[in-house]
Amino acid sequence: MSKNTRELLGQLSIDRDAPSETALPARQRAIAAAVGALGGLLLGALAVSVIQGEGKAPQPAIAAAVKKNTAHEIAPPAIRERETVLNASGYITARRIATVSSEVMGLISSVDVEEGMYVTEGQVLARLDDSKAKVNLAFAQAQVKVLQARQASIIANLEEARRQRIRYAGLRDKDYSSQAELTRSEATVASLQADLASARADIEVAKIEVERQREHLEDHTIRAPFSGVVTQKNAQPGEIVAPSSAGGGFTRTGICTIVDMNSLEIEVDVNEAFIGRVSPGQKVIANLDAYPDWDIPATVAAIIPTADRAKATVRVRIGIDGKDARILPDMGVKVAFLSTGESLGNL
Repeated sequence: MSKNTRELLGQLSIDRDAPSETALPARQRAIAAAVGALGGLLLGALAVSVIQGEGKAPQPAIAAAVKKNTAHEIAPPAIRERETVLNASGYITARRIATVSSEVMGLISSVDVEEGMYVTEGQVLARLDDSKAKVNLAFAQAQVKVLQARQASIIANLEEARRQRIRYAGLRDKDYSSQAELTRSEATVASLQADLASARADIEVAKIEVERQREHLEDHTIRAPFSGVVTQKNAQPGEIVAPSSAGGGFTRTGICTIVDMNSLEIEVDVNEAFIGRVSPGQKVIANLDAYPDWDIPATVAAIIPTADRAKATVRVRIGIDGKDARILPDMGVKVAFLSTGESLGNL
């Protein structure tokens, strides 16, 4: 390699041990730039806080003035808690509920109600096969007619016997007939009178039988004992219904169950240790489990004068002040017994 070349390479080589002339100024410039940026951020934040402080300075005074001027207009009413003396839970019950059955045993021919249907007192719920009952009624009515015909025959014979007695009595006065004939005619009249009395009694008995058969026929039509809502339908056409179970599981003892919705009330069991806090006429607030936010006004109707030895509780009946279609039998309910003078309207 030539000398000039070596000199050129030597000039281009880097001496790592020699201090750099440009490294230190570059670091200083980087530090200065960072310090400058931080200072700018601090100045900007300070300026923003000053501007916001100037804009919000009057706010406390304005807010106080607005609050002072509107305090009487929008202040919410004071709400005080209920003054309850006792809480309990129970169920909705019905005072008038009936499983309607038949007074006679028979085959169901039709059921004219469905669950949820409202029925009125005397409305037809179901009908039983009454073909045999109709035959028995017709037979009893025919018996009355037979006895009435027999009575008419006896009356006719009695009238003839009385005429004969009068005739024999006249002949006897003139000695044209014997005393025996007169006596015989009188006996005939007496016998026919007895037959007439018996016939009349038989007719009365037959008429009573007609009424009995008519009522028996009417028993094949099952009617509602009171107005209410059908909650259960227990029988279908083709089944046999009877006043009491005949065993075997093939005989129905009821057609349907009717509930008088106007007789709904609340029954709760109160611990006997706290029954002294409850009195008839006391106001109560009830809340159904299905509608927990709905306050139902109620009043204590009666305290049943007996305790349950097993549960150590006393049953309390609570009347519902306002009837509502949402209140249904057997619903769970929680009640709060209010202190004396407390009511829903005061809350």
